[in-house]
Amino acid sequence: MQAAFRKLLAEAIGEHRVEQALAGLASEASVSLRLNPFKHTDAFPLGGDGECRPVAWSEHGRLLSGRPVFTLDPLFHAGAYYVQDSSAMYVGELFRNLLSRLERPQDRPLRVLDLCAAPGGKTTDAAASLRAVCGDSYLLVANEIMRSRAGVLADNVAIWGDPCVAVSSLDPAAFAALPEFFDIIIADVPCSGEGMFRKDSRAREQWSVDNVALCAQRQRRIVADVWPALRPGGLFIYSTCTFNRQENDGNVEWIRDNLGAGVLDLPLGYEGLIATEYGCSLVPGFVPGEGQYCAALRKEGEPSLRGARTPGRARPVRPTDRRSADCVGSLFGIPVSVRAKGDLLTALPACISAELQEFETALPLLSAGCAAGRIKGRDFVPDADLALCTALREDAFTRLGVDRELALAFLHRDNIVLGDAEPGLILLCYQNVPLGFVKNLGRRCNSLLPQSRRIRMDIE
Repeated sequence: MQAAFRKLLAEAIGEHRVEQALAGLASEASVSLRLNPFKHTDAFPLGGDGECRPVAWSEHGRLLSGRPVFTLDPLFHAGAYYVQDSSAMYVGELFRNLLSRLERPQDRPLRVLDLCAAPGGKTTDAAASLRAVCGDSYLLVANEIMRSRAGVLADNVAIWGDPCVAVSSLDPAAFAALPEFFDIIIADVPCSGEGMFRKDSRAREQWSVDNVALCAQRQRRIVADVWPALRPGGLFIYSTCTFNRQENDGNVEWIRDNLGAGVLDLPLGYEGLIATEYGCSLVPGFVPGEGQYCAALRKEGEPSLRGARTPGRARPVRPTDRRSADCVGSLFGIPVSVRAKGDLLTALPACISAELQEFETALPLLSAGCAAGRIKGRDFVPDADLALCTALREDAFTRLGVDRELALAFLHRDNIVLGDAEPGLILLCYQNVPLGFVKNLGRRCNSLLPQSRRIRMDIE
C-alpha cells in the first residue's frame, strides 16, 4: 500500500512535495470551527492555551490551539458555530467566489443543491454565504442518500437555524426529474479518503489501487446522474477529500469532455494551496487541515434564468387554518407560509414557496423551513427547532439569559428552577444565543428539549 500510495501521490502533487505531504499525514490533526455569522457571540471555544488563528480562506473560520470538549459548550448546541476541518472550508470559499461570478436570476430565488451533504459542514457554510448575498431569496437543498446520515444532516441544519435550507434523501439519479432546476450544484463526492488518513484509520486500512479505480467510476456515475438538474450556464463544484489524479483532475477532465462543461479558474491566492491541472489540492504538511481537492465547472449552453414552472400536482400537505397560520406567522421576522404535516406546523419563507412546491411536485423532502410547533387546545407549544431559527423574532417569546451551569443543566435535561422568573413559556439564552424552551411552573420547569438532543455525558 505504501509504495502504491506514494506513486499516486507523486503523480498528483509532484515528487518534490511527497516527503512533506507524508510528514504532514503523520502529524497530529488540527482542530477548527466556523462561526455562525447570524448567531452573534464573541464567546466560542479557544482550546489549549486559549489562542486561535483565522483560517485564511474563511472569514468565519478559526483554527484552535487544542481540542475543547465541544459537547460541554452550550454554544455548540445552540448552533453558534460548526466544527469543521479548515481544508473543507475552502469549498465554501470557492462557493463564495462562484456566487460573485454567477449570472443570477432576477425574477426568482437562487437554487442550490448540495448533493452529498452529510453531516452538514459545507451546507451550513453555503447557507451563510447565500444569506449574506441573497437575503432570504434562495433555496438550498441539502441531500444525503443514506437515510441515517440524512437524519443527522437534518438535525445539524435545524441547529444552524436557516429556514431557507431543505433536506432530502435521494439517489443522484432522482434529480433528473427536475431538469435544469438548479443554478449551482456542490458535489463533494464519496472517495477513497486519502486526505483523511491521519484522522480515520479505516480509510488507511481500506485503501487500495483497485478501490481508487472503483471510486473514480462511482464518482462519474454520480456526476452524470445529477448533471441534467443543472441549468445551462450553471456552476458545478466538484470536490473530494483525496489526492490521486484519477478521482480528481481525471474526473474533471471526463466531465469536461463528456458532459459539456468549461473548467473555471479557482481563487488560489492562499499560502499552501497546490494548483493542479484543473483544480487545486489542500494537503496536510502544506496547510493545517486535512486533505481536500476542489474544481469548478460551468455547464455549456445559454444561461437559463427562467422562473418557476407552473407546478403540477404537489405532494399532499394539509393546509392550515387561519388561526394557526396567524399564530405561527406572527413569530417570524420575515413573511412565511405555514403548512401542517400531522399536527406539526412548519413555517416556510414565503419567497421560496413556489420553488419548494415545484421541487415537491417531482420529489420528496425530509424537511423544509422551520418546524414551528403544535396547537394543543388553546395553547401553542413551540418546537425545539423554533428556538434555534435565525428568522425568529427577538420579541416573540420572553427571553432569559442563563449562565453556563444552568445552560448545561437544561441541555442535560436536569430539573431546573428559574427563581423569580415569570411563569409560562421562556426561551433560555446563553451568551445572548437562544438554546431552547422551557415552561416555567414556578418550583420547576418542563423542558421542551427533545431527548434526542440532550447531553448524555456527565456534565460534572
